[in-house]
Amino acid sequence: MPPQLREMSAELLSRLAGWSAPVIAGMAVLHFFAFLWLAAWARRDLRRMATDFDSFTRELKHRSLLDTGISLSDQIDAFLADVKEVLDDPTKKAERLSLTHRVKTLDEQRRYLQSQSFETCYTVCRTMIEAYPLAGVLGTILAIGAALQGGNENAQKTVANIVRNFGDSVWATFAGLVAAIVLMFINSLVETRFRRLSENRQQVRETVARAKRELSLGSGGDA
Repeated sequence: MPPQLREMSAELLSRLAGWSAPVIAGMAVLHFFAFLWLAAWARRDLRRMATDFDSFTRELKHRSLLDTGISLSDQIDAFLADVKEVLDDPTKKAERLSLTHRVKTLDEQRRYLQSQSFETCYTVCRTMIEAYPLAGVLGTILAIGAALQGGNENAQKTVANIVRNFGDSVWATFAGLVAAIVLMFINSLVETRFRRLSENRQQVRETVARAKRELSLGSGGDA
């Protein structure tokens, strides 16, 4: 390789190595805000389902009395239990008739089925945590590569270049590891809530499907 091209290549690698740690740190900050956004999204979906089922079970006589501080997931579980109680008791004709009218409105909106976008975004955020240590290693390789590329004259200069670029390689590795550790901790805080959201959605789907099936059959039989 011509000396001029080698120097340009070494300069480019050196610049990339120097920017590795700041870029990793910046991406980690964006990743953190992505988790905050997902947490707000999950809370909005839980509140939406809780509101739908609060309206869905409002006319039931034996309805669960919920504390004001109860979580949205527990509220949804309580509402689903109220619906299942009516479905399990064919003698509650008035309440079953009320559910028949309300299940049509709930099924038309289908807001409880809107989950694919959220689950895809969360999967991407969770999986990309593993990329930070690899990005740190890449920064280290760039720093060492810049030193090797610029030290063609003798081994002594090559060693000097490696020592000079050692700081960039260490900071890149450090930034990658710290970012991964912090984001793994954040993921552990929100993972249970996101899993509960998926479970609530599945339970809502099953309950609505059962209500549609049994109430429609009951209406046909009464007719």
